[in-house]
Amino acid sequence: MTEEAKIQESEEEKPAELDDLSKCQKERDEYLDGWRRAKAELLNYKKEENKRFEIFAKLANEGLIRNLLTVLSSFDLGLMSLSPYGRSPEGGEKEGLDQKGMYLIRSQLKDILKSHGLEEIAVSTGEVFNPATQEAVAEIASDQPAGTIIEEVEKGYLLNGRTIKPARVKIAK
Repeated sequence: MTEEAKIQESEEEKPAELDDLSKCQKERDEYLDGWRRAKAELLNYKKEENKRFEIFAKLANEGLIRNLLTVLSSFDLGLMSLSPYGRSPEGGEKEGLDQKGMYLIRSQLKDILKSHGLEEIAVSTGEVFNPATQEAVAEIASDQPAGTIIEEVEKGYLLNGRTIKPARVKIAK
């Protein structure tokens, strides 16, 4: 083979090699883009799962907290039944220890529930009835405008911003 033939043959191979090289580079770029997309999707999936888990963890104790609210209501009823002078139901003088002990236990229970995301629903007489957080148990004739709260019958509670027990109220007709 002559030199010219060799040069011509190598020049013909160069475009073919360049085509192969550019083809490989395109494939590499496609694979790299696919890998990046898959990695981004995985990271987004992990973030979404973490959010779902946080929500689940916040609401997982809802049943237990609902049951403890019954106990808290019983404490409130117990405190109302104690005599204002600190005497036990049997008539013995205990210098207010009954009440102090009940208030202490109630306070501890409320603190524990609050640390797990429980909040009391604030209700005041004269405000407008809110069906999202309140339950009307009676309508009473009153000089106040219709739909305003006359009396709170039972406290309501939110758990992590969600109503789990609506406040029971009496409203004006």
